Amino acid sequence: MSAKSDPPPLPEPLRVPVADSHTHLDMQEGTVEEALARAAAVGVTTVVQVGCDIKGSHWAARTAAEHESVHASVALHPNEAPRIVFGDPDGWSRQGARAGGGDSALDDALAEIDALAALAHVRAVGETGLDYFRTGPEGVAAQERSFRAHIEIAKRHNKALVIHDRDAHADVLRVLAEEGAPERTVFHCFSGDAEMAEVCAAAGYYMSFAGNMTFKNAQPLRDALAVAPRELVLVETDAPFLTPAPYRGRPNAPYLIPVTLRAMALVKGLDEDTLAAAVAANTAAAFDY
Repeated sequence: MSAKSDPPPLPEPLRVPVADSHTHLDMQEGTVEEALARAAAVGVTTVVQVGCDIKGSHWAARTAAEHESVHASVALHPNEAPRIVFGDPDGWSRQGARAGGGDSALDDALAEIDALAALAHVRAVGETGLDYFRTGPEGVAAQERSFRAHIEIAKRHNKALVIHDRDAHADVLRVLAEEGAPERTVFHCFSGDAEMAEVCAAAGYYMSFAGNMTFKNAQPLRDALAVAPRELVLVETDAPFLTPAPYRGRPNAPYLIPVTLRAMALVKGLDEDTLAAAVAANTAAAFDY
């Protein structure tokens, strides 16, 4: 039996190449070149590398510039905004803004994201949004201010917007409606139910599904995928997180996309090649490459 720390084996290659629409190569073991080679060997020929803070966003932009098969997305993760404002590792502070850099520090960080978003090889702004799982009530205002700023940056540079939405469905949809969503908006690691999928479909938002849709307790995600229009569905790893079954708990990487895509095809009642072709076209359209 394999140890939990062992990488899963390479799956059978896809016949129709697809993209991993959301990954974190900087958090994975090994080199970028090794990760891309393993992915390409199983038909995952493109990846979107996502930054979550200033350092990670610069890394994403630099990596995309160096590798033709990598596209970058840059942002301050929702939990990063309260950390900047309050200087608190948990994303918020009961002592208030005195502990951190305050609103001016957040403005400075957003200006750096804005500058990166102007680069040609940066295809998206994100992951941004709202996350109420780890951030306390005091951090919500900073998250929302950052989210609104990212929406404006994405629209001004005509880039896709990549949404992180955790335990915040109603407020994420509200802010998008209030600000006016960019033409291309992607809900990364879609976490809503079938009803929310119908709302997103009506708005034309892309929905990207990750390995957690294979988990036993994830029937609401499978129900959402079942009703999501084929032309709005993407696939992602969010690696090194959310490794699909039967490898849950082991390291995730872009080369495991075929495992999730095949599970998605079963839910959609489509053959693997048909879904792969749709996902490939959708990802290219969403990220404009």
